[in-house]
Amino acid sequence: MSTSAVVAPLTGLPALLDAVREVAPHLDVRAPSAATAPFAFDAGTVPRHGEADEDGPAVSFPSTVSEVQQLVRLAGRHGVSIVARGAGSGLSGGASATRHQLVVSTDRLDRIVEVSPADEVAVVEPGVLNAALNERLAPLGLFYAPDPASWRISTIGGNIATNAGGLRCAKYGVTRESVLALDVVLADGSLVSIGHRSIKGVTGLDLVSLFVGSEGVLGIVVGATVRIRPLPVARRTVTAFFDSTAAGAAGIGAITASRVRPSVIEFLDEPTLVGIDAAQESGLRARGAALLLIELDGFGIDEQTAELTVALESAGARVRVESDADAETLWELRRSGRRFDDDSWFVGGDVAVPKSRIAEVFAGFPALEERYGVAVSAVAHAGDGNLHPVITLPIPAGADPAAFPAVLHDAADDLVRAALAVGGTVSGEHGIGTVKRELAAEELAERVRVAQLAIKDALDPTGLFNPGKAL
Repeated sequence: MSTSAVVAPLTGLPALLDAVREVAPHLDVRAPSAATAPFAFDAGTVPRHGEADEDGPAVSFPSTVSEVQQLVRLAGRHGVSIVARGAGSGLSGGASATRHQLVVSTDRLDRIVEVSPADEVAVVEPGVLNAALNERLAPLGLFYAPDPASWRISTIGGNIATNAGGLRCAKYGVTRESVLALDVVLADGSLVSIGHRSIKGVTGLDLVSLFVGSEGVLGIVVGATVRIRPLPVARRTVTAFFDSTAAGAAGIGAITASRVRPSVIEFLDEPTLVGIDAAQESGLRARGAALLLIELDGFGIDEQTAELTVALESAGARVRVESDADAETLWELRRSGRRFDDDSWFVGGDVAVPKSRIAEVFAGFPALEERYGVAVSAVAHAGDGNLHPVITLPIPAGADPAAFPAVLHDAADDLVRAALAVGGTVSGEHGIGTVKRELAAEELAERVRVAQLAIKDALDPTGLFNPGKAL
């Protein structure tokens, strides 16, 4: 199988930097240095122990689409591969870069170009923060549905790159379901528009869906037309505590069997509750050993609450409608309550399985712990089967914290394979990046991988964009 699609071209970074100074001095391009070192990593690959390389990659900060085009043409001319970067909040290495590459940051491409309530769309540049778009929409009675846990700091462009999901996926879907059209700079520096402003449209192949989730390996997204929706007339938070992780995981099926479709269904197992309590002094574990944290929205919310309560209580839950103040606290604990100190090694994860198999995956954690001598816990976007496991191991006294034990990665790989065995996938929303390429190869058939690399070759024949990632 040809792998030309993921091989970086020979770098000519010094020549590129000279060319910028000579022919495009208006471009803000910074040479590799200690100041650019943070751009070598994303949130999932930044070293927790030990030192990173002294110098990072070259970094550019275009403020217009034409500047992006010029940078792409110059990089292509001098054989320098490009890594497009949003906020760097990704968790799979998709935005990591070497000192021989050029990072194209979208920090300054942060305009909300248009909001059209009549068409139910907004047009944004890729550097717009998810939170900033919703702040703009709220006074109009509208919202943008995708809400990854990093929504306050992650960009729309980064969300598009990974097809980010988040808590509301249960009802509103992942980022792909909210993207209608994209403006993309291709490897030759040309600007193309794909998709349509209308809600419906089937002309040609669905290139928008192809680019959403492609992790920047096909082109640089410089504009997006996204769907916006009316704010729900009501929202309500319901908690359901169970006596064990197994009972809570089984209780997810009771929601599916009901006629209620919550906007958010989050499942927190017992170790997660204990960990949040230790970090936040929150007292969740005193209420139960597992938690389904649920948000209802829309009309008929009393009727939804009544039916959901019956369904969950029949599954053994203790159900409570939370006050607005308590609900705000609970959602913040879910999004950012987990903490991992420097006394333990840990590796995170992101798998998705059919909803009916979630309980089976959780049931496999004790065997995984016994096999590898680690601790395993997880939170889950239970409404769409997306689990975020964390595998931890205490650092023994006197051990080198930078000597990350292979057993953690082995355990994480086995957990992914357990998800694949029940019809799941290696990533539900974090993407493949550098972290999961080998595991993705186990999921995808050989012919499918060949087809994906052929698409990469057709759009980016020299491997200019984000080589070594995703595919």
